Amino acid sequence: MKRLVFLLLAAWYMLPARAQHALDSIWVHENYYKQEQRIRMRDGVSLFTTVYLPRNSSAQHPVLLTRTPYSAAPYGAGQLSPNLWNTYWNRYAREHYIIVVQDVRGRWMSEGTFMDIRPFNPQKKGKEIDEASDTYDTIDWLVKNIPGNNGHVGVFGISYPGFYTTMAALSGHPALKAVSPQAPVTDWFHGDDFHHNGAFFLMDCFGFYTKGFGYLHPGPVSVAPVQALQLPCNDNYQTFLQIGTIKNFTRLTGDSLAFWREIIAHPQYDDWWKARDPRYHVSNLQPAVLVVGGLFDAEDCYGAWNLYKAIEKSNPATHFNRLVMGPWYHGQWASNDGTHLGNIWFGDNTAAWYQEHIEVPFFNYYLQGKGDLSAIAEANVFFTGENKWRQYAAWPPAAQEKEIFLAENGLLLWQPTATGFSEYVSDPAHPVPYTGDVHYIRTRDYMTDDQRFAARRADVLTFETALLQEDLTIGGTITADLHVSVTGSDADFVVKVVDVFPDDFRYPNTPPPNKTRDAGGPYPLGGYQMLVRGDIFRGRFRHSFERPAAFVPGKIEQVTFHLPDVAHTFKKGHRLMVQVQSSWFPLADRNPQQFVNIYEADEKDFIKATVRIYHDPTHPSGIVLPVLK
Repeated sequence: MKRLVFLLLAAWYMLPARAQHALDSIWVHENYYKQEQRIRMRDGVSLFTTVYLPRNSSAQHPVLLTRTPYSAAPYGAGQLSPNLWNTYWNRYAREHYIIVVQDVRGRWMSEGTFMDIRPFNPQKKGKEIDEASDTYDTIDWLVKNIPGNNGHVGVFGISYPGFYTTMAALSGHPALKAVSPQAPVTDWFHGDDFHHNGAFFLMDCFGFYTKGFGYLHPGPVSVAPVQALQLPCNDNYQTFLQIGTIKNFTRLTGDSLAFWREIIAHPQYDDWWKARDPRYHVSNLQPAVLVVGGLFDAEDCYGAWNLYKAIEKSNPATHFNRLVMGPWYHGQWASNDGTHLGNIWFGDNTAAWYQEHIEVPFFNYYLQGKGDLSAIAEANVFFTGENKWRQYAAWPPAAQEKEIFLAENGLLLWQPTATGFSEYVSDPAHPVPYTGDVHYIRTRDYMTDDQRFAARRADVLTFETALLQEDLTIGGTITADLHVSVTGSDADFVVKVVDVFPDDFRYPNTPPPNKTRDAGGPYPLGGYQMLVRGDIFRGRFRHSFERPAAFVPGKIEQVTFHLPDVAHTFKKGHRLMVQVQSSWFPLADRNPQQFVNIYEADEKDFIKATVRIYHDPTHPSGIVLPVLK
């Protein structure tokens, strides 16, 4: 009966949104029509481009473009995209924008050959192309051929389309006035999608390329060939463990996934990776830039923070470059619900607030000359814990760098202690899972998941403070500073920063949890260990990402690395916790714990290793926090 009542209430709450979408759909169909164009690039390749045009001809309208490898569907002149009424794109439709979606070369209905994160070529000549030139040629055609446009173009996109948006910013077309790279793919070795600090993010990479994206389109197609692998079970931890070594995963990919093999051929940071990082080329940008990302983006958290910083560093202070970071999973800011992620709630609908107060005003100002941008600060960042937006004149803001130290008996102290070390045995045959639940694909909620499952393992070290006597707010980059020794010749190090809730915690106006979750009560948040930020570092890169080096077994060495930026307040009465472990599976691949080429390692190369984390006056391990007032 309770379940029936819950379902009825949920349906009732959804009715207004569905009704509004239905009304918006009617309005869009009455006020928009569609053209499908094949726009010729400088090398003769034609790119399929969908153009949604307002019927209103009383004024000229701006152009808003997104370039995507994920399809400009629906195809067919009479079919309009539901994005125009089901998403916040409806705000742009109501402003009578000309909305353009293009298949990038080699994908879907476009001609040419697709290349993953195609390098930018600053010295292009003649018919040479890159993604920036394709954007230039597209914009040039649009402003010269699309009726009723006002000659002002904006480009935006999330994730891979965020990368193409960065490339658009490099195009140099005079009609391009504003760009918004959102969760942009920026650096696939240090932090986005497929590597973090050199550790291979196996689950995301393998899943992404084998579930269709990695297979080349033989020519323009509206329906992609289905070539997804059938994996043996519905538990990704068990499945990836059974497959075993990276060599085995490579065998499964066959000969069709060229980019997988290119990744495997470049196990350290070399010129091949550097050529695919647009941050080397973002100086002297002309269009205004709005970089957007999510604090809890499981895919491209790194790219948003670091693209913004690179642009800020490489352009004049007068250039408009703004940062927005909300409490979001990948792309949640473009959704209709920005209230929560997993078990963690943020209060208001942060996505709707962002759309209304930041993104739409940004494009309206630069493409239509409407409104002003005085309410958009240099950095607009949502701080979880206190659940408030903060605005700063710079990011990272001025902070006090305070190190908090690991200590014996699982303590976390503001002063180093005179004790020796803590240790654990890391066994690649039984790696630490990244989440306590069973899943088939990587979850987006793990970024705020309860870490109690990990704290209970013998191969996870846990350190925590006493109850905080006042709020502790951190904003900026966390630095892990470990002094370690290992019995093998290589090791990974995972550092997690955790907010431990009070034992009696629950959100206001929510009922207490029932004795069992099966009875339908909310998740028990008393004692919840919220992951605020975690990341992995491949120990062989402790001196250089270009030149990996083996550990000398038993020798104490310093391992220092940065975690992606954070914005969080640990409230009075909470505790700050740090967890240290050496695997995070199957999120990241397993380290054999021997200094071998991991992509070519055999099962016999994987060994147990004892890892010691030192916390004495000579070797004080800890984390450096950017503490704000």
